[in-house]
Amino acid sequence: MQIHPVILCGGSGTRLWPMSRGGYPKQYLKLTGEHTLVQQTALRLRGIADIAAPLVVTNNEQRFLVAEQLREVDVQAAAIVLEPASRNTAAAIAVAALLALRESADALLLVLPSDHVIAGEAAFVKAAEAAAHIAHDGRLVTFGITPTEPHTGYGYIRAGARLIDGTQNFAVDSFVEKPNAATAQRFIDEGGYYWNSGMFMLKASTYMDELRRYQPDVARHAEASLQAAQQDRDFVRLDAEAFAACPDISVDHAVMEKTQCAAVIAVADLGWNDIGSWTALADIAERDAQNNTLIGDVLTDAVSNSYIRAEHRLVAAIGLENVVIVETADAVLVARRDLAQDVKKIVTQLNALGRHESVTHRRVVRPWGSYEGIDNGDRFQVKRIEVNPGAQLSLQMHHHRAEHWIVVKGTALVTNGDKEIMLTENQSTYIPLGVTHRLLNPGKIPLELIEVQSGAYLGEDDIVRFEDTYGRVPKA
Repeated sequence: MQIHPVILCGGSGTRLWPMSRGGYPKQYLKLTGEHTLVQQTALRLRGIADIAAPLVVTNNEQRFLVAEQLREVDVQAAAIVLEPASRNTAAAIAVAALLALRESADALLLVLPSDHVIAGEAAFVKAAEAAAHIAHDGRLVTFGITPTEPHTGYGYIRAGARLIDGTQNFAVDSFVEKPNAATAQRFIDEGGYYWNSGMFMLKASTYMDELRRYQPDVARHAEASLQAAQQDRDFVRLDAEAFAACPDISVDHAVMEKTQCAAVIAVADLGWNDIGSWTALADIAERDAQNNTLIGDVLTDAVSNSYIRAEHRLVAAIGLENVVIVETADAVLVARRDLAQDVKKIVTQLNALGRHESVTHRRVVRPWGSYEGIDNGDRFQVKRIEVNPGAQLSLQMHHHRAEHWIVVKGTALVTNGDKEIMLTENQSTYIPLGVTHRLLNPGKIPLELIEVQSGAYLGEDDIVRFEDTYGRVPKA
């Protein structure tokens, strides 16, 4: 009865802007400790008996983020599945179920969003192992969180008959959409209602049987996309045409709300939070005597009940209460604490204006390392580039810009036209416009350099790639 974890790494990251962004959503951030949320999700699996390597479902743009963050905590995925389009959770879980069934006809899936916080890891392990026994008997089990307040931001599950005497395992009576405040309070008063956590324990074969019954198009196209998938290094690339044909529907709407097999295991001490807003993050953070959470270089006077986070520079606040302030290198959010969830309205404005701040940070992660904009002006921009040991950029050229590279740390092996040059600290080279070039870090430490670009057009799309380690050269 091996359990196959499925870590879902989708999401656009709008609710925790400006730290979480479309190209770097919250699951890849260190919001509540030394590990990112996706790393925490992978690491909490270690205590579960008979657990397999995780199946990770993400998209093409985030594939190297997932791979690198798992490598940092020494977790080897069974597969990293790349969705060519966003089609919600029903299709993602179907692909994972089909992969698990290749290993065992009795495979169980432990489906986990990658962006949740769970403080009670021992309770999580206990609940997962209890849910496995129910799922093995053909139940599709969802994890219900005992509510601590009449929360209006979560869906609810109404429990039906108890499945096993003396346990917190119930048949599902109904799923309830996010209620208003009065209805949520009634749920608390009546009892028998639980927050819908979005975590599941499912027998893979049972899930596929029920999916074929209630959403056959999802099952059919998911299976076709996997059959025609291509293996690319450590990644499984689903067939784009087949997967795009899948209906865009959640597992709740596709199966859980219709099946007669649905069960809920009620968990009271999980310390679960989906961090749906800065307010939610503030609620679980450590606070000082003034009920403030102050992170980074922050100075305050007469400030109370506030969450202030400085990522890059000093933030000073005076005479404020009930606010959220989040500073990043290129954007600052200031919000009333009770309205922090409305940050998505700002993201909508940024998207409408075509602003990059909704999608990327000033520091942009690439499979070979990262780059960060330092300065820019008319016909020039300056970047700080970091290349991981052993990594290399693509062999490329630019039509509209020339580049100067100055090494400040480490060693660089540079292809510059028909020459190869080894550069060490304080040495530099010039890449003329139109010249083929490449940058490689042959050393054991990160390579850091300053790049000065000059020319008529400096956009990231002025790149012609000839060779690339990371599969970014279009196939002929």
